[in-house]
Formats: sequence, C-alpha cells, structure tokens
Amino acid sequence: MLYLQRDETFPLARAVAVVHPERRIIAYHLLWRDDVNGSWIPLTVPTDQEIVWVGYDSTAAPTQVWTYWHGAILHTPWPKAQVGINVQWGKHGSLPRGIRETDLPPLRTLNFFYASTIFLLPDILLGDITRKGPLGFFHSYKRYRDFSRPILLVEHLDAVVRTADPDKVLKAVFGNYSHKPTWPPGI
Repeated sequence: MLYLQRDETFPLARAVAVVHPERRIIAYHLLWRDDVNGSWIPLTVPTDQEIVWVGYDSTAAPTQVWTYWHGAILHTPWPKAQVGINVQWGKHGSLPRGIRETDLPPLRTLNFFYASTIFLLPDILLGDITRKGPLGFFHSYKRYRDFSRPILLVEHLDAVVRTADPDKVLKAVFGNYSHKPTWPPGI
C-alpha cells in the first residue's frame, strides 16, 4: 500500500513488479508522472522512477523492506504484515511507513526536503513554465509529513515479471527510465 502526501499532484503513471527468480524478493518499480524539481531542464524526461523492494519468507509474508531514497537505499525489517510505503510530496522518495525520521541520512531528511521546497521555489516556478505542476509547497511541516492518501499498488501494476535483470521489461513499459539499482546491496 502506498500512502501519498495528501497534496501530491503527480499521479503514479506506471508500475512494474519484478520477482527475483532465485531470491525471495520483489522489486516494485514506480514511475511517477514528473518530479517537482528540474522539469525545466532541456531534454528532461517528464517522469520520476522510484523503487521499493520487499523481501518475504517461505509463507510469502513480507519480512524486509528496502526503499530508494534520493541516492540512498533504506532498509528495515518488516513485521509480516501489509507493507506500507510513504511517498514524499513532489519528489516521490519512498519511505517505509513508520520509519523514524532521525534514521534518515544527513541532508536527506524530510526536514531538509521541506526546507528545500522554499529554497528551490525558483526551480519549481521555472518547471511550471514548461510543464504544469504545483507552484510550491505552501503548508506546514506537519502537513508535509501527512501521508494520508492511500492507493493500492496492485491496481496500478502494468506488468509482473520473473527475472534477475528487468532492463528490457522496464524499457518496454517505461520507455526511457533512470536505471536506478536493480536490487538492494547483497541480493
């Protein structure tokens, strides 16, 4: 289950589930329609790829979650229950639901990104000239952390494949994409 920040304007455009053929892990590649930053840069592809990995045990219960978070891979054990992922406003970084904000890498905290919405306002406004989107995030930090809009990922899956190298499938479904790590380290 994905939990969007309630003011998110960019929809989930496509999603692909990749089941590893030898390991108990599934990669969920998420393609969001655009990103709030950098959309004015010439030749920028108007999408934002993010990844969530779910490790599971022999009963198919989730036991581990990894997420791609702005160049870092976050990891947390999961309590054999429905996986919940909080999706950051405008940037779509994926956070395991319930993660402590103090566990986020320095300069990649929610506090930092919230402050960036003010400092990067010129970037956001330039992007709005080329592709319409939000003009900024003009609410409180508490609201920035309000991940209250649930969406079922299963309703957005365009493909489910079993492969260790999903590049061809991702190209076919996403077109040009970011080529972020296929699997978390050690897999």
